Amino acid sequence: MRARPPALATRRNLSSQLALYLVFIALLWTTLTAISHKAPDLDGMEELVWAASFELGYLKHPPFPSWIMAILTSLVGRPIWLTFAAGMFSSVLGLWFIWKLACEFLSQRRAFMVVLISSVSIYFSLRGTIFNHNTAQLWSVTASIWLFYRATRGGRLSSWLWLGAVAALSTMTKYSALILFAAFFLYLLRSAAFTRKQTWQGLGLALLAYLLVLSPHLYWLIANDFAPFRYMDGSLETHTRWEAYKELLKFTLDQLARLSPMIVALIALHIWNRRSSHRVNYDPGADVRQARRYANAISPQDKQFLLWVGLTPFISTVLISAVLGTRLVASWATTFFVLYGFYALWIMYGRERIQLRRLAVIVIVLHILMAGGYALARGPLAWHAGRDSRATFPGPEISAQMQQVWDEHMPGIPLRVIVSDTWLGGNIAVHAGPQVQVYIDADPAASPWLNLPKDLDCGALIVYSLQTRGAPQPALAALYEQAPIKGLRAQRWSSERSPMIDLHWAILPARPSCAPDQAR
Repeated sequence: MRARPPALATRRNLSSQLALYLVFIALLWTTLTAISHKAPDLDGMEELVWAASFELGYLKHPPFPSWIMAILTSLVGRPIWLTFAAGMFSSVLGLWFIWKLACEFLSQRRAFMVVLISSVSIYFSLRGTIFNHNTAQLWSVTASIWLFYRATRGGRLSSWLWLGAVAALSTMTKYSALILFAAFFLYLLRSAAFTRKQTWQGLGLALLAYLLVLSPHLYWLIANDFAPFRYMDGSLETHTRWEAYKELLKFTLDQLARLSPMIVALIALHIWNRRSSHRVNYDPGADVRQARRYANAISPQDKQFLLWVGLTPFISTVLISAVLGTRLVASWATTFFVLYGFYALWIMYGRERIQLRRLAVIVIVLHILMAGGYALARGPLAWHAGRDSRATFPGPEISAQMQQVWDEHMPGIPLRVIVSDTWLGGNIAVHAGPQVQVYIDADPAASPWLNLPKDLDCGALIVYSLQTRGAPQPALAALYEQAPIKGLRAQRWSSERSPMIDLHWAILPARPSCAPDQAR
């Protein structure tokens, strides 16, 4: 029996350890968040509501994350924990593709260290529990970067083909993928890759695959007058240039805070190394070799790749925003820092086995502290303080109250449609049953899963709250006024210190056209 080659044995061993690590952090964050939260984040609830049907596009965003959620809800229903699990799956899958990229030009241990450092970024950890279009894009962005690296190094046409397909899925997750493509373009320009025939052939194949995968959504965009772009344009608006600069400063400081756990991990590793007796070496030559920075072993070409592809998204966004005076939101930069774990190699050195073990201990402790602290702050502490936190929102209790109201006035007819905003209506719907859908703000364009007016034949429950959202949208308010049955209920947000939630409800009665099969 032939012995397994040592290099292969190491590769398989570290791959399995990496898989265990990724499963650990996914379960840690998902479990603690599910225990401490009574409701998901607003974006997570939005995905649960949008998952009511497969659409080629939605009013605010492209459709791919909602497709994923639709598949998941068809399998397990609409439990609150599903949004946390879906977000963390996208996060750890993104880390897996960082590992794949790192293994292209680093040793297995150094690649593992890059993943460990990257994983404590707030975007891969705390905000990884929020399944929105930013977090959902982590895997496709990192996969695109890995495939782009392979395509530009090996020149295999299959890598270009896969790059085009995955890049299209990234675009169908969030249009900010175009910023990454700009980084790819600048790198190709800087590396003189455009002078090679193979590059043009590969780009042609990638573009073909990109357009083929994206074509259904492109058709929808044209048919719907590019509605998500109008929403995006409105999101970027600021009132004054000075306001835009203040937003830009806040945006930059927020990014520093969200990357700070990576800095903490490196500082802790440095302190551990300084205090450790393992710093003693057996000969001067070994000491010189061990003291070399890990980045010294990276080729100039690979360093160029990491710097151009890794730094361009953030720098270009900040510069363009400063010139145009646009507004920026911190979470929009979720995918801008996926390569920043590699930059730690510029300051790291020492025996790989020892450094990997120490860094793993530090990072695991950080994850436990962050996940535990987040769960404690968002759950028990927020409840006792009476904060109006989304995590403590009494969705099950409000849903039960509204179901009782419906049953009192519409006996024998099951509740099918909630007319409300996404947050309040979603919290009622997910606890009321899989058949209940949300008619968002009484806006047909925002609720393409409804067949209107037919789906209102068997009535609808209208609900809004000044406490949770403020005045309802005009269409929702108008429909509320038309309803013949109205009332007001209240629900405490959490503890006795918390505010009361006003629940203005109304009922649209069933019409004579309500068919028996609809009423069931």
